[in-house]
Amino acid sequence: MAVYFEPGLSCKVDEETSYWLLFKGNEILLLNNKVQLTLQEIDLFRLRKKLVGSQYLDQLDGRSFYVAELSSDTVATEGMSFYDLRRLLGQIPEDLFFLAGKAYQILHWDRTHQYCSQCGVRTENKMDERAKICPSCSFVNYPRISPAIIVAITRGREILLAKGSCFQGGFYSVLAGFVELGETFEDCVQREVEEEVGLKVKNIRYFGSQPWPFPDSLMVGFTAEYASGDITIDKKEILDAGWFTVEQLPKIPGIGSIARQLIDRFVQKQE
Repeated sequence: MAVYFEPGLSCKVDEETSYWLLFKGNEILLLNNKVQLTLQEIDLFRLRKKLVGSQYLDQLDGRSFYVAELSSDTVATEGMSFYDLRRLLGQIPEDLFFLAGKAYQILHWDRTHQYCSQCGVRTENKMDERAKICPSCSFVNYPRISPAIIVAITRGREILLAKGSCFQGGFYSVLAGFVELGETFEDCVQREVEEEVGLKVKNIRYFGSQPWPFPDSLMVGFTAEYASGDITIDKKEILDAGWFTVEQLPKIPGIGSIARQLIDRFVQKQE
């Protein structure tokens, strides 16, 4: 059963009952050898001088969740270590991973919107919504969300998989790309597929979505069928691409990502 976190904007800090998610860059502070988020075991008083920014997150069962950023010279307290957030996907419960992802996105937004983009005055937190407001010109800036499509393209019993230049570990995945101004998601699917592999697709269908906090994306998944064309890649964004059957699948993304969900759906349909 999914855990429901009650969103909010502010709450009185009670260090005895509050949960704190602490980050240093893109790493989160966790207990060693325990698949769980940092809870009240953290001696927050010891780390107080290391906090460079904090925001209220959500509430669960009467307990408030906060996120805070630690200075780059912070050393993990005894029994704890910093873990790369991306590597926790599939390693901790999905609800907690995406709560940590939301926390990371909010910190990133807070860090990158300290000053008004119109007049340069230092911004303040808006009290009635998740936003920054300029006390001088009243310009309001909301957290950025960057929508991107991700699509599984099939041709009979084959699926198109590609190795991207930014992929670490040499795995292959489905195609993805950011939505441009004025595009529908379906337009973006057609454009990205043609740009990355030179193919045209048909029967585009919505699959699902997933927040992707690296740093502020929303992945919108689709399925599509091959229509025409031969695979052509530019060797810049895409290093290799090809058609694969279930029996020939290369190394693919880990469990938890929407990319893996799309590939698993293809595999299930072939059984």
